[in-house]
Amino acid sequence: MKAMLLEKICDLRTEREPLRLADLPLPEPGPGEVRLRVLVCGVCHTELDEIEGRTPPPVYPVVPGHQVVGIIDKVGDAVPAARLGERVGVAWIFSACGNCRWCREGLENLCPDYRATGRDADGGYAEYMLVPAAFAVPLPASLDDVATAPLLCAGAVGYRSWKLARAAADNGPLGLTGFGSSGHLVLQLARYQDPERPVYVFARNENERRFALDLGATWTGDTEEKPPALLAAIIDTTPVWKPVLAALKCLAPGGRLVINAIRKEDRDRDLLAELDYPSQLWQEKELKSVANVTRQDVVEFLRLAAAIPLRPTCREYPLAEANRALLELKEGHIRGAKVLRISE
Repeated sequence: MKAMLLEKICDLRTEREPLRLADLPLPEPGPGEVRLRVLVCGVCHTELDEIEGRTPPPVYPVVPGHQVVGIIDKVGDAVPAARLGERVGVAWIFSACGNCRWCREGLENLCPDYRATGRDADGGYAEYMLVPAAFAVPLPASLDDVATAPLLCAGAVGYRSWKLARAAADNGPLGLTGFGSSGHLVLQLARYQDPERPVYVFARNENERRFALDLGATWTGDTEEKPPALLAAIIDTTPVWKPVLAALKCLAPGGRLVINAIRKEDRDRDLLAELDYPSQLWQEKELKSVANVTRQDVVEFLRLAAAIPLRPTCREYPLAEANRALLELKEGHIRGAKVLRISE
């Protein structure tokens, strides 16, 4: 099979092709596993974090990709044959132990044995992949392949962020800082579930701000611009620290900032030394991070996406052009999501 391999940490400022197209043996499912013929795989900023070493794979080489839509074409022992031919999705959650206190409490995203698709195990930048059967999620028939791929990460983790923000926001206004793949899905979700709630979008790019207005944002502004009102909750989907510090100034007393990022880049870390406690954290403001996703997040969000219906804005690339898609993502050439088309 054809697959894109990450073989080492790369600096994308100098290495423009961090992944190598390779021929690999067709994988065979073991007990409890299924093999997918991959149809499409979304391209995510977390792949940049893996490539650049902020969340590196434990072993090399590895096949990236964790927004996978495929067809089960072979099952291992202890997996019902009835699952053959099923169209499923695989998200960032590749597996969890199922036995620890966090798994028992429905927080498998915090499991100490959590394994991430495309980092801790080979992912979907390939024609075929293996996954534990319990973590291959059946997909709603009404969601097409390309539209579904970004829902499995940008959507699912955005949904988890939205739940955490909504819990703190009551009926107050919501803010989104950064408006890429995840942000544009959260905005549509918020407009569907709470149509009367004002949503304010902060984005440095004028095209992103216009896009947000097209999708129903109440107001848009630059990253450090002051909104018309203080916000009950803000979701940060950016890879850097500057928007976090700017967002804290826009929170109402008791407000919550939810950081939806597996890692932050180092390029503006020195700004943290400029944190001003009275204006940015005092009055019981709260910072909360989002760690991974659970299978339940994925299932609930896909159900909502089908009901809305939610249709991400996507651009397709062939598997062999994964490097180009990643570089365009790195350089900020985004409007919605990027998806690799691998088979029909």
